[in-house]
Parts: sequence; C-alpha cells; structure tokens
Amino acid sequence: MRYTVRAILAVSVLALAGCSGTGGADDGDHAPRHASWWQPRPGLAWQWQLDSEVDPSVDVPVYDIDGFENSAADVARLHRDGRKVICYVNVGAWENFRPDRKAFPSSVLGEENGWEGERWLDIRQIDVLRPIMERRFDMCRDKGFDAVEPDLVEGYGNDTGFPLTARDQLRYNRVIADIAHERGLAVGLKNDLPQIPQLLSDFDFAVNEECAEFDECALLSPFIAAGKAVFHVEYAEPTSSFCAETRRLKLSSMQKKLELGVWRRPC
Repeated sequence: MRYTVRAILAVSVLALAGCSGTGGADDGDHAPRHASWWQPRPGLAWQWQLDSEVDPSVDVPVYDIDGFENSAADVARLHRDGRKVICYVNVGAWENFRPDRKAFPSSVLGEENGWEGERWLDIRQIDVLRPIMERRFDMCRDKGFDAVEPDLVEGYGNDTGFPLTARDQLRYNRVIADIAHERGLAVGLKNDLPQIPQLLSDFDFAVNEECAEFDECALLSPFIAAGKAVFHVEYAEPTSSFCAETRRLKLSSMQKKLELGVWRRPC
C-alpha cells in the first residue's frame, strides 16, 4: 500500500527559496473562483484506511480510502451514513499492482521509491501523465467520491532519477488540482510543506504525515487560516506528545499504524 516518502528537507527548503518570487500565474491564478465541490473545514474528525476494503465502523464524518480497492457500493454505504469520502490515488509513482500499470510508458518510470513495486514518475511529461491521471480521477468521480488525495506530490525533493525542480512540481501539482476540480472533486495537498505558500489557493485541504515528529506542524497554519481542513497523522509519536499542540493549531489529528488499517487513536 502506498503512503508518502518524506522529501529531503534541506533540498525542499532550497527549492522553495528558488521559487518564492515567481509571481503572476505561479502565485495562485489557477485558484477556483466559485467552487462547487466539497470544502472541508478545520476540525473535522477523519479515518484513513488504505489497507484493503473499507471498514465503515468508525464513527467520523470523513473517510479517506483507496480509490482502486473500494467500490461505488462502498462509497455509497459511507454516504448513507452521512460521511464524506476521499479517494486515495498515487499520482507521483508507478505501482506494479494497479490495473492500469501498462498505461505508463517506460520513459516516465524512474528510480524505485522505497516501497515494493513502485517507481517515481517523470512529472515533467505532463502530456503523457495527464490522460492517465484523468482516467484515475474519472474513476473516483464515477464511484461517487467527494474528493481526491493525490499522493507523492513532492518528488522534486527525492532521488527520482530525473532532474526535477520545484517549478516542475508546482506545475504538475496544479495540473493535478485542475483535473480534480474539473470533475467536481475537492483535492488535498499531501505533505509538500515548502510549497504551501504557492499552492494554498489551488488545494481545498491538506493531508500531512508526521509534522509533529519533525516539528513542522505550524507550517500548515495557512490552510487553517484559509478555513481549510488539515488531516494529520503521526506514526511513531504517541498522542500525548502532539495532541495539545495540534488541537491549538486546529489540525484534525490522530495516531495510526504505518500500514493504515482500521486502528486509530484520535486526539
């Protein structure tokens, strides 16, 4: 199952410095003016389950589940219980276990990313990747999901096998956000903390892993200030070490096990 690979912080910070003065379209011209999709607000409790088909027994208003492994009936069942449902989709790496794996030409496949069966994508090749991601987001829409969680949107800070830059990542992430919005889906920014100032207007919420462990949670405050939810998890840190701070910051926080099964310990 796919979770994010943390970007190398030093590289990311340098990349942010290199793109902080772009101005014009790079500073939010892609932002939706009249959003017709779900707008999750700060403080919503959530469940994140990517390990197998969803277990609907957790009583929270938001579920984040795998788009391929769950059916339209699974989404409809959650909706009947009054829940919003987020579609997890990997947009930054190829996975050899997905049904559309043969749609990716070898030219876009880079280094292994540390998770079995996965390789980084050359996100500069938008003409190749966009149609594939459009079909994936069509799947999310057609199954009735309310939003998308696109994973691995910070390849520029990792050893991908391609000379990716912060500007490449900004362009690709905005394309991903546009694809979601064109289908009436909300879209979350997964990690990629250094580019929050540039991408805040393009994304409707944030999903973060381990900001407390790395003392980075305050970097997510722009989402909260904009009235946008931050769905946050810690793996190694106990709730006693981070809940007081994340409550103050108004993050939707919980502790999860790395495999992202049903178990959760919320703040």
